[in-house]
Amino acid sequence: MATTDLKPKNPKDPYRAAGLDPLTGEYRVIAPGQTFKSITMKIAGIVLTPDTPLGWFALFSVGGAGATVLLTAITWLFLKGTGIWAVTQPVAWGFAIINFVWWIGIGHAGTLISAILLLFKQGWRNSINRFAEAMTIFAVVCAGMFPLIHVGRPWLGYWLLPYPSTMNVWPQFRSPLLWDVFAVSTYATISVVFWYIGMIPDFGTFRDRAQNKFAQYFYGLLALGWRGSARHWMRYETASLLLSGLATPLVLSVHTVISFDFAVAILPGWHTTIFPPYFVAGAIYSGFAMVLTLAIPLRKFYHLEGLVTDRHIDNMGKVMLATGFIVCYGYAMEAFMAWYSASHWEAFMFWNRVFGPMGWSYWVLVTCNLAIPLTTLWSRRLRTSIPFMFFISIVVNTGMWFERFVIVVTSLYRDFLPSSWGTYRATKWDYMIYVGTLGLFTALFLLFVRFLPMIPMNEIRMMLPGAKITPKVTAEAGD
Repeated sequence: MATTDLKPKNPKDPYRAAGLDPLTGEYRVIAPGQTFKSITMKIAGIVLTPDTPLGWFALFSVGGAGATVLLTAITWLFLKGTGIWAVTQPVAWGFAIINFVWWIGIGHAGTLISAILLLFKQGWRNSINRFAEAMTIFAVVCAGMFPLIHVGRPWLGYWLLPYPSTMNVWPQFRSPLLWDVFAVSTYATISVVFWYIGMIPDFGTFRDRAQNKFAQYFYGLLALGWRGSARHWMRYETASLLLSGLATPLVLSVHTVISFDFAVAILPGWHTTIFPPYFVAGAIYSGFAMVLTLAIPLRKFYHLEGLVTDRHIDNMGKVMLATGFIVCYGYAMEAFMAWYSASHWEAFMFWNRVFGPMGWSYWVLVTCNLAIPLTTLWSRRLRTSIPFMFFISIVVNTGMWFERFVIVVTSLYRDFLPSSWGTYRATKWDYMIYVGTLGLFTALFLLFVRFLPMIPMNEIRMMLPGAKITPKVTAEAGD
């Protein structure tokens, strides 16, 4: 079917009925009828309203309960030690490292949307980049705690930093754990600065529109004296481009460094050169899935269908399709190298990973990461089906978690010596910490939605037809 032959699924729906551009046949980035005033009132009204929706309190209660579970589990962990987890020999890495890699991967879509798509001037990013950046920061918060508590002595975590010491004790720079500290801390710093600078113009709008004195003072303080002058806009755009240039290499470097935790080992299943690009593609894959998981309920709950349109859902589905095939290539290379290496240990590892006692986890990840998404995301109708894309986002996030589980556990529980073989069964404390991080992430994200602008007003307004200067207008101005 040709692109121009596509018809809206429900003609009675005003957003879908007007969602297709009659000239290009593509879905519109912004629904027709939006104005400078309507965009400002819509986005500012979510934050500056005196009445918080009851649904927000209900979801925040769920997230707060999860955060309480996390606090309880970590408190007991500090009192009893890492023995309450299922980590043992030979599986010395368990849920902590699995969750660490999974959460870091979740945050990659935010940097990709914010930095790389900005450099390539992709206008469709504007409606989703702000909460994608927030998602990145909160995911890094959840990820950062796992290496700290996994080392067993979190109160000595500052030893990982190269601080001046009278004892001349320096970190071991050949340790992948130290590489993680530098990569994640750099990633978090750039992400927070980029996120905050992007909100400064919106803070100025909130300051001017707020009725409450405290809100005026609070947003005025965050606005840093923003007046919207030409000089301010010039410096704002320059800073955005510079930070985009700094953040772009992080998309490749951060998860590449995380993959070195495994690739530099000599263990079968880990010692492979495919891990860096394979991990980066998987991170973007799961990151865009999480953006969909957040964007779809937000657009429904806050009636943002005119700003987060089918075009955004469609494009994110395309990115997931592309990165999903890169992930598929990584799985194929693992199987190929297990045969091509002519190593008995590699061959047994892969056979055991697929058909061993924990082979069920491998088939779960194949089903969730390859079978379902890569056979359905080809269809444009399915990519613009909101319930289906929400389902796919949950499936992919589940599959990517099991991918990390397979890499960590099935490479460790049967190593070179059969006498040291074991198994792995997570304890309730493992599950509590994982569920607790989901609750902490949810609570932080809901606080962001309630008190900060989740969609950049200035970037959306610049995409309206009234913001574009036509050649005719320019000629008249020159006359």
